[in-house]
Amino acid sequence: MTKRVLLLLADGFEPLEAAGFTDVLGWANIDGEEQIEVVSAGLRPVLKATFGFSVVPQAMLSDLDLTHFDALAVPGGFEGAGFYQDALSEQFIDAIATFEKLGKPVASVCVASLSLAAAGILRGRRATTYHQIGGKRKAQLETYGAIFIDRPVVIEDNLITSTGPGTAIEVAFALLRTLTSEANVQHIRTLMRMPEPSEAWRTQVQVVEAVT
Repeated sequence: MTKRVLLLLADGFEPLEAAGFTDVLGWANIDGEEQIEVVSAGLRPVLKATFGFSVVPQAMLSDLDLTHFDALAVPGGFEGAGFYQDALSEQFIDAIATFEKLGKPVASVCVASLSLAAAGILRGRRATTYHQIGGKRKAQLETYGAIFIDRPVVIEDNLITSTGPGTAIEVAFALLRTLTSEANVQHIRTLMRMPEPSEAWRTQVQVVEAVT
């Protein structure tokens, strides 16, 4: 049976973060153990990506029946590109909350974890987000009751969060593992020539605070 993944795009999303999902799940759809359909959707008929070009999503979020999907994928974006206008809107976070209520996997990259947090699904749960010295995004995440973990990718129950565009591929593989199997993940890694990250990568902190 085909698995269906909703790729939820906010205006100002970062292309590399979306591409992690489209590439990994696209390869899995062609050469994996079962088919996976990715459907992109947003709140606008034309979306502006972080770096200026326009993208036409396959559907408007309001036109979709979310119960027909098996998982949700949410790329992050840049504040200066208007990302949070969509990403923290009621319609956007309601969609995220719906997937959680249905017990379905929700995967986010970078600051998209703030959308998950705003939807109320990270309260009391381990999660991460983009983090720099000063901790602005970390503090935002924690105001929603999330337990911040300084790791590249954090998996808690059916929720996947991460720290930046460089983690997008690994978030997508984590989602693929949840939807299919570890054997399928390893098969797609081999086909894509995508090596398994080292344990050092998986446990490294993002910011080493200066010692005074």
